[in-house]
Amino acid sequence: MSNKFTIRQITESDTNEVLEVFKPYVINTAITLEYDVPTTEEFLHRIKTNTVDYPWLICLYNNKIVGYAYASKRGNREGLKWSTESTIYFAGNFHGKGLGRVLYDALFNVLQLQGYFNVYAGVILPNEKSEALHKALGFSEVGGFSKVGYKLGKWRDCKWFQLHLSKHIVNPAKPKTLQEVKDSEAFKAIIATANSRSRNINSQNLKLIQ
Repeated sequence: MSNKFTIRQITESDTNEVLEVFKPYVINTAITLEYDVPTTEEFLHRIKTNTVDYPWLICLYNNKIVGYAYASKRGNREGLKWSTESTIYFAGNFHGKGLGRVLYDALFNVLQLQGYFNVYAGVILPNEKSEALHKALGFSEVGGFSKVGYKLGKWRDCKWFQLHLSKHIVNPAKPKTLQEVKDSEAFKAIIATANSRSRNINSQNLKLIQ
């Protein structure tokens, strides 16, 4: 095998593989507070609904999906339309390889291209890897909730992080939908840069997924 990483926008046909990455987090961890693994149909609905407006990028290793990151709506109020939330998951063998930074950088560059100004991320504690990743990417800790959720026999705290994508201006334009930018040269350049960076990651020491 060529030990090749690839970054691209998700498609509907990726649903089952992406769900397999997410599934262990639901069953074995409190990183997500979901109790039940979504059905394929439910997860596909999330993808289809989300990707009208927001990017959802996947990372493949030798054509197998090993991670993904996406942005979503921060809230329903009109004044929040320039803010998003971000989420990222990787299969266990692919943590700590630099892939999270590559995938998140690409996601944030797409959001900036669309005209978003803020990204927020909630981290259920403890999650030292996620905290370290967000801080390394320039996120600032902005607060949190104590004992906000209950899972796996414990009450869980949540810490919130914020990243500013652009200088805040008066009368900002409405953000563009993903559909408006996904065929642009700028979008293609962002994905090409992410793929170039991913090729520079040394994958020789990875425990391969069979």
